Amino acid sequence: MPEKLHPNIEKVAAALREHGALGEIVVFSQATPTAATAAAQLGCAVGAIANSLVFDADGEPLLVLTSGAHRVDTDLVAETVGAAAVRRATPELVRAATGQPIGGVAPIGHPAPIRTLVDTWLQAHEVVWAAAGHPHSVFPTSYDELLRITGGVAAEVA
Repeated sequence: MPEKLHPNIEKVAAALREHGALGEIVVFSQATPTAATAAAQLGCAVGAIANSLVFDADGEPLLVLTSGAHRVDTDLVAETVGAAAVRRATPELVRAATGQPIGGVAPIGHPAPIRTLVDTWLQAHEVVWAAAGHPHSVFPTSYDELLRITGGVAAEVA
């Protein structure tokens, strides 16, 4: 990692250490805002990318960590969390809930904990890659570690 990291990446690195996570953050020279671009840079399957997607669930932020090979079924997620409606969050809600930009939202390092669902399809991959708070950064983890560090609930989301 470069000596001087973006403040968001530093927050995620601190949260990873705090939770005893094992992976080291990787910083790219180019942004990896999509699962496909991240997978191409890492040389892994797109399904091994954990997209951190923030939704508005009845006015509350909901973080869904989904395999890059999936699209979230908002009706299924609404049923899972008991919400009347789940829809994509506005960029303003994403920034307020996570302190991070769309395209770089990490599963941790937020100002306050966010209710989180973790796609069960991610368990098919020994190594799962997640954004580290900035579109140029990712970190390796495992499905079990992702559940542990986020306090998330395993769920089918697609």
